[in-house]
Amino acid sequence: MEIKEAIVKLKEGQNLKKEEAYEVFKTIALDEFKAEEVELFLDLLRKKGETWQEIAGAVTAYREVMIKVPHSLPESAIIIDTCGTGGDQKHTFNFSTAVAIALSALEDIYVAKHGNRSISSKCGSADLLEVCGIPLDLPPEASAQALEEIGFAFLFAPLYHPAFKRVAEIRKKLGRTIFNTLGPLLNPALANYQLMGVYDFLLTEKIAYVLDSIGVKRALIVFGEEGYDEITITGFTKVSELREEKITTYYVDPENFGFERCGTPEELVVKDPFQSKEILEKLLQGKLEGPIMDMFLLNLGGAIYLCERAIDFKGGIKKAKALIEEGKAWEKWQEILDYYKRFKI
Repeated sequence: MEIKEAIVKLKEGQNLKKEEAYEVFKTIALDEFKAEEVELFLDLLRKKGETWQEIAGAVTAYREVMIKVPHSLPESAIIIDTCGTGGDQKHTFNFSTAVAIALSALEDIYVAKHGNRSISSKCGSADLLEVCGIPLDLPPEASAQALEEIGFAFLFAPLYHPAFKRVAEIRKKLGRTIFNTLGPLLNPALANYQLMGVYDFLLTEKIAYVLDSIGVKRALIVFGEEGYDEITITGFTKVSELREEKITTYYVDPENFGFERCGTPEELVVKDPFQSKEILEKLLQGKLEGPIMDMFLLNLGGAIYLCERAIDFKGGIKKAKALIEEGKAWEKWQEILDYYKRFKI
């Protein structure tokens, strides 16, 4: 299907089939388009509301052109990403990165943390890891080596998705589009487990269906009350869980796990990457109390459950606390930092 045909369908209020969306987005990914047509297409798609089939078609197209991490881990390996969509405008601490680091302390869990610089926060995953001393510009081969040898690799999104540059100006002009959703769905290491926060209540089920369609084994897609793209401590979190090709949706209440709800969300906010680094170090050492630690443990517990290291959220949170209290998370972080020093000039 050509973009012009897709535009006609969208103007009529029709949805695109997955194959049709794939064909259009493959054309865009290969830079075979007129800017004004793509701008109109993306705007119409946004106004109609993207279906999961349309998102899946776009993901399939961009997975074909993205640069991949050439690791040699077996298909049975648990490779997890905690990258979320961002865009919640909350300026909170980067919980997904802290969770990724701590999670890599578990045996036989491989964390391929996909991420970028800040979108909605004062500090994105790349901003935080950069001030910690993690190089962002490693070639895919080096990241594959890190993933295999220490179970943690940071995959800086712009290095793996050059095709996104071709629509950068259009995206800037339009604001939020389907591309804001695509990033976390395009893990360069082809992660088969995902904890993914989204910025829209209606996205959780859609994203679960998309992940199922591309072969992800298990996933938790989360949307926190008041708009957080995390499992939140401020209220309920909507969770759509993909497990064995089945999708179920439920709600998580932090009070059910012994956490007090945070009545002042400002306590979760950070001002810059340097403050984030300080908080990260305190979290991993267990030297922090209050809402940020609680929200960290809640998300880490969810990730541990997702990775089949606990039978439920409660068990996951118990193991999360043990990882911190026993010093394993901090020890792993030191191992990661030492490992990445070899790549510095």
